[in-house]
Amino acid sequence: MRPELSRDQRAGRPGDAPFTERTPRVVAARHLTRRAGRDRAERFLAEGAQAVREALAWAGAGRGRVHELFATDEAAGRHPELLTAARQAGVPVSTVTERAAAGLSETVTPQGLVAVCDPVDVRLATALAGQPRLVAVLVGVSDPGNAGTVLRVADAAGADAVIFAGDAVDPHNGKCVRATTGSLFHLPVARGREVDAVFDACRAAGLRLVAADGHAETDLDAAEEFGDLVRPTAWVFGSEAHGLPGEVLAAVDEAVRVPLYGAAESLNLATAAAVCLYTSARAQRRG
Repeated sequence: MRPELSRDQRAGRPGDAPFTERTPRVVAARHLTRRAGRDRAERFLAEGAQAVREALAWAGAGRGRVHELFATDEAAGRHPELLTAARQAGVPVSTVTERAAAGLSETVTPQGLVAVCDPVDVRLATALAGQPRLVAVLVGVSDPGNAGTVLRVADAAGADAVIFAGDAVDPHNGKCVRATTGSLFHLPVARGREVDAVFDACRAAGLRLVAADGHAETDLDAAEEFGDLVRPTAWVFGSEAHGLPGEVLAAVDEAVRVPLYGAAESLNLATAAAVCLYTSARAQRRG
């Protein structure tokens, strides 16, 4: 059974009243729900038990820092082990009102548990160090839910890194963080404004650039049969609405489409990414 904490134990100090939406530390944290605030403070919010659990493990491994944990009384009662783990790691734990927690959340139903964390992204060279074999590159993907789901898929497929290239969504966006369900803290994430520079770095790391494109002549089955996917690969994915622009398709080594055996017109980005990444992962493991 999980240990139960008293109300005083859940609060920052015994006898403290919960922080409200007007408490300065809550106000400062609320600025992190916007990209400008995150960029200025160099911090972001991770909401929910799974995200907080992974954030604490990430910090415990020395990869970053969790600066504070906010929890409502209800959330503290549901997850006392997380509050204990945070305190043992030296992370300040502050009880907040339900209204304050709602201000820190971008969901309709706030989970009442929010960690303030260092950014997870690393330098491009760091993300591609150590002879990577499978990388996902998101070029201009603007939908945070899609981006977060692709990151989660990349983690599950055993990818070595995820790179956000060009005018892509901030991986620290609240919806993106939630969609990763903690995977944001598992593998290197990098950002590169210049797509050409990202491609050059991938090639320098020994990766072959393969674009997922619904109009490509070569399909995924053929690419796997020919042994193309056994090689270290950086899969390049574009936005669901517009796909990859012509100049990007011209810059990659190969474009591949996912075959459609039924009547569906297309696959959404996250589904296509899952098929491509898992096909590569399987091919590489079979060698």
